[in-house]
Amino acid sequence: MAGVEADSPFDHQHVTRIEPPKAWRTVDWRELWAYRELLWVLTRRDIKVRYKQAVLGAGWAILRPVLTMVIFSVIFGHFAKIPSDGFPYPVFLYAALLPWTFFAGAIGSSANSLVGSAHLVSKIYFPRLIIPIASVGAGLMDLLVSMAILLLMMVWYGVGWSWNLLAAPLLILAVVFAALSVGALLSALTVAYRDFTQLTPFLVQLWMYVTPVIFPVSMVPERWRWLLYLNPMTGLVEGFRSVFLGKPFDLAGLAISMAIVSVAFVVAVAYFQKVERRFADII
Repeated sequence: MAGVEADSPFDHQHVTRIEPPKAWRTVDWRELWAYRELLWVLTRRDIKVRYKQAVLGAGWAILRPVLTMVIFSVIFGHFAKIPSDGFPYPVFLYAALLPWTFFAGAIGSSANSLVGSAHLVSKIYFPRLIIPIASVGAGLMDLLVSMAILLLMMVWYGVGWSWNLLAAPLLILAVVFAALSVGALLSALTVAYRDFTQLTPFLVQLWMYVTPVIFPVSMVPERWRWLLYLNPMTGLVEGFRSVFLGKPFDLAGLAISMAIVSVAFVVAVAYFQKVERRFADII
């Protein structure tokens, strides 16, 4: 019906405006909200698939970061004697493994999410961005479980809780957007270039060594520290340490990381939506 605007894309009476597609588009949040139930279904599916027929099930959410923490603590904390800014090295390390493990896992799963959902992409229409978002969202459960383990470790090692813990939701949201930015870009590239299936794990592994996960930022000479902060995960990892260890926040580092993440998100989503209309043909 002409002249009637719809409150939802699913309303029966709405105006359909046919226009030439734009080269670069931003996120259509209204459309994503309309498909929120599909997003929830896909997120639950990814969670179930992750632990389906696994002996330990959701226990892997605890075992993975804990085993990594134990091995790294022995190698880098005990033998290599890497400093930990005065905190017990296992807690210092685990606080950084929280965002990194989530970030790395979310990138890995979202990078292959479109190819893995080829049967959906090629048959029905929905905002394709929902698929990498669901892959990133599926890892949030593991992150929350790991955070609970860290809170218990802090009690064990005598590291007190502080008011900094109130900033945890903001840091989690920033890491989610960082993972979604990289994951959405890689998922679009993987559809066109299957080499990224092999390249992504290698890139993530290299990325970890230039992120202060096993070492503190203070180990890097001050004149070179700006290079470290070009990595958006640097400020976010240090932010997680401040949240859980009660350290002062590096506000400048956090501002740089969030600015880079914001730009990366806009660019990644714009590229994703520019090429998504070809997914069904080439996937």
